[in-house]
Amino acid sequence: MKKTSLLLYLAFPFCGSISFAQQALTPEVLQTLKESYSHDDAHKAIRNAVNANSIKKLTANSEQAATPDTWFSHKVKSSGISDQKSSGRCWLFTGTNVIRAQVMARTGMKNFFFSQAYNFFYDQLEKSNLFLQGIIDTRKKPIDDKMVEWLFRNPLSDGGQFTGVSDLIEKYGLVPKEVMAETYSSDNTNEFSALLKRKLREDGMLLREASEKGASEKELEQQKVDMMKTVYRMLVYAYGEPPTSFTWAPKIDGKYTEKPKTYTPQSFYKEVCGGEDLNANYVMLMNDPSRPFNQVYEIDYDRHTYDGHNWLYINLPIEDIKEMAIASLKDSTMMYFSCDVGKFLDSKKGTLDLNNYDYGSLFGTTFGMNKKQRIQSFDSGSTHAMTLMAVDLDDSGKPKKWMVENSWGKDAGYQGHLIMTDEWFDEYMFRVVVNKKYCPQNVLDMLKQKPVRLPAWDPMFQNEQ
Repeated sequence: MKKTSLLLYLAFPFCGSISFAQQALTPEVLQTLKESYSHDDAHKAIRNAVNANSIKKLTANSEQAATPDTWFSHKVKSSGISDQKSSGRCWLFTGTNVIRAQVMARTGMKNFFFSQAYNFFYDQLEKSNLFLQGIIDTRKKPIDDKMVEWLFRNPLSDGGQFTGVSDLIEKYGLVPKEVMAETYSSDNTNEFSALLKRKLREDGMLLREASEKGASEKELEQQKVDMMKTVYRMLVYAYGEPPTSFTWAPKIDGKYTEKPKTYTPQSFYKEVCGGEDLNANYVMLMNDPSRPFNQVYEIDYDRHTYDGHNWLYINLPIEDIKEMAIASLKDSTMMYFSCDVGKFLDSKKGTLDLNNYDYGSLFGTTFGMNKKQRIQSFDSGSTHAMTLMAVDLDDSGKPKKWMVENSWGKDAGYQGHLIMTDEWFDEYMFRVVVNKKYCPQNVLDMLKQKPVRLPAWDPMFQNEQ
């Protein structure tokens, strides 16, 4: 076979003996499409409506209840709603909200919040180091290597997942909100994040150039430390400098309940928050029907700190996950939860229900992919983390609906919460993190498996925002 013929064959292996004319949108095909559209009054009315209105407004199901059913048979007590503002820090708010509820229960405080700016500062510092060290580790690979490409595409983000929460808390502890307040840039991360990513990419290129000129690994490491000094300074300008110690005591109705004490962030987590080993005591459960169930998976390089833990999870059938989630809620323990929040969301009512919108009737078609197909075709994946806090069980113990505490402020959804039907949970819930004490032994035994290692760029594992 001639070289030119071979190239054409490789470029268009799907063509076979079909001509290009049959593949393209020819005038004849276009005419067929035009003739398939009816210009009758009904279609004209629909076109006018869709032209001038929101799709959600037109497809909203009028048969849905005006207000959601807010009764739950099992609900974890909580108070106060956090607000991530215009940032992608839902993962951090969600992880600390689980601990926040425990602190309020332990101290009797009616309201309490952690500083998100504190842990986010170190998250961005650690991710910057993770990126630059990744560039050093891959310095011998060509610039178009898949891993090198992924690093430069994703030097850092404000998104994340539970493993990041656990690693950051284990290393840096926690502080109350009043100890390190939010800033404009922590509430609105895009502008500063874009600048920091640009600087990191520049530094990454400098490290590769230095390596090409013969710099040793030790010399590159020192150059990285010098680069991190600039990163640290930029982060202080944007988010403030994290405290190393502070004085604090719990308050109820504005009055101290005990004498104020000086803490470090690490001692505060240990003494006030319980100091639980999150990495050892919790396990992430995934429902991904596009991959085999009852298998442990690990996402390569998907972590927040270089010396931290890769994202590890057990892929399980949805009913198995529900059993553990229900056991946790019955024991008044909230959970880290993530889902594809934008699907069928009625943001005004605060409901997630497959019947909220009827897209098919409006457009005269069906949208019939199942969960596996939606994942495989990149139509669905986890986009947002929230705190699972309630379930409503029927007389036979089966869930009817669930409720999560969100981090979009108290005026969003139903008093800062979202209520989802069990059917929606089946289709768009992806991850729950549970304490291992709620897991049956057969699930815990799965953790003894050698994990199936997936690449960092797997589209199923984008950061939750």
